[in-house]
Amino acid sequence: MTHASPQEQSDIRTQATDAPSLLRIAGLPYFLIAFVARLPFAMMVVGVLTVVVSARGSLSLGGLTSAAVGLGTACFGPLLGAAADRFGQRTVLLILAIANGAMLVLFTVVVYAGAADALVLLSAFGIGATAPQVAPMSRSRLVTMIADRMPEAVRTRTTSGTMAYESAADETVFVFGPFIVGVLASALAPWAPLVGAAVLTVVFVGAFALHPSARAVSAHRDSDGRAPSAVAELFSARLLIVVVGILGVGMFFGTMLTSLTSFMADRGAPEQAGLLYGVMGVGSAILALGVAWLPARFSLRGRWLAFSGILLAGSVLLLFVDTPAMMMLALAIMGIGIGPTLVTQYSFGAARSPLGRSATVMTMLGSGIVVGQSLGAAIAGEVAESAGTGSALLLPIVAAGIAFAAGVVNWRLSATAPRVRSERASVA
Repeated sequence: MTHASPQEQSDIRTQATDAPSLLRIAGLPYFLIAFVARLPFAMMVVGVLTVVVSARGSLSLGGLTSAAVGLGTACFGPLLGAAADRFGQRTVLLILAIANGAMLVLFTVVVYAGAADALVLLSAFGIGATAPQVAPMSRSRLVTMIADRMPEAVRTRTTSGTMAYESAADETVFVFGPFIVGVLASALAPWAPLVGAAVLTVVFVGAFALHPSARAVSAHRDSDGRAPSAVAELFSARLLIVVVGILGVGMFFGTMLTSLTSFMADRGAPEQAGLLYGVMGVGSAILALGVAWLPARFSLRGRWLAFSGILLAGSVLLLFVDTPAMMMLALAIMGIGIGPTLVTQYSFGAARSPLGRSATVMTMLGSGIVVGQSLGAAIAGEVAESAGTGSALLLPIVAAGIAFAAGVVNWRLSATAPRVRSERASVA
C-alpha cells in the first residue's frame, strides 16, 4: 500500500481548506425551502386519517386510507426518481406539485361528499402516487453537487455530514408534521390540514423545483439525459442489501409507534404515546447530526453494525418494560441507534448509486422506509388488537433484527465485493 508524501499530504490539506462549503455552493435559501417543502408529506398520512375519522366516523377506513397513501408512494416513488434522473428534477417536481395539491383537495371533497369507500381509497392512493419526493431528491442534488463541485479530499466528510443533516431534517419534520395537523384540525376544522398541505405543496415544492440547484444534473448524464450505467446495476446485491436494511428501519418506526400507542392505551393515556415517542425522536435526530464528527477510521460498515446493534439491544428491553418510565429508558437507548443507522444506510446508498441514477436510488431508499412503516404499522395494529400489547411489542425487536442482519450481510459484501463505480468518491 502506497502512502502520500508529506508534500502530497500538504496539498490535500490545502485543497480541503480552500474548498467552498456545501452551504456556500447550494445557498442558505435552498436548505430553508427544502426543509419546508418536506412538511406536506409529513402531514399527509395523519391528515388523511383525521379527515376520514372525523367525516366518516370509521377508524378502520381511516387506517386503510393511510395505508393507501403509503402504498401509492411505494409504488410510484422509485419511478418518479427515475423520471427525475432522466428528464431533470425541475420538470418532474413542477408537475407533481400541481398534481399532488389537486389530489389533496380532491380527496377532501370526496370524503365529505359521501362517496363510496373505494373512491376514498383510490383518491388516497393518488395522494401517495403524486407525492413529491423532496427528501430523496434533495439528497440526490446535494450528492451531485458534492461530486461535481467539491475536491475529492473533502467529499467523504461532506457527504457524511450532508446525510446526517438530511436524516435529522426528516425526523424533525415527521415530529412537527403531525403536531401541525393537530393544531390546524383543532383550531379550524378537520379538513384544514389537508388544504394547508396542498398550499404548502404548490408554493414550497414549486419553489424547490424552480431553485437553481434543480439544474445540477450529474456530469455523468449525456446531453439527452441518458445514464451510462445499466438499469440492472440498481439490483446489485450491494445496493439491495441497503434497501433491505432501510426497510427494517421503516418497519421499526411503524411497529414501535403502533405498539407504543397500544402500551399507553392499556394505561388509559393513548394520547401520551406521541410524547414518549418524541424521546426517541429527539435523541435520534441529535445523534444523527453527530455522525458527521465520527472519525474516518470508524468505517461505514462498522457504524451500521454498531448502531443497529444498539437499536436491537434497546428493543430487547421491550420484553421487560412494564412502566412508562422504563419505556422511556428503552426508547432513549433505541434513539441512540436508530438515527446513525439511518444516516449510514443513506451514505451507503450515495456511495453505491450507479452513475447518473442517484435520484432513483434515493427514492428507492425513501420508499423502503415508507413501505416498512406502513407494513409495520398495519401488522402491529392487527397483532395488538388480536393478541395484545405484549405480542405487539415483539415486532420492533424483529424489525431491529432485520436492520442488524442486513448490516451483517453488508459487512461481508463490503469486505469481499469489488467496489462499484459511484457518483462520488466511495465513502465505504
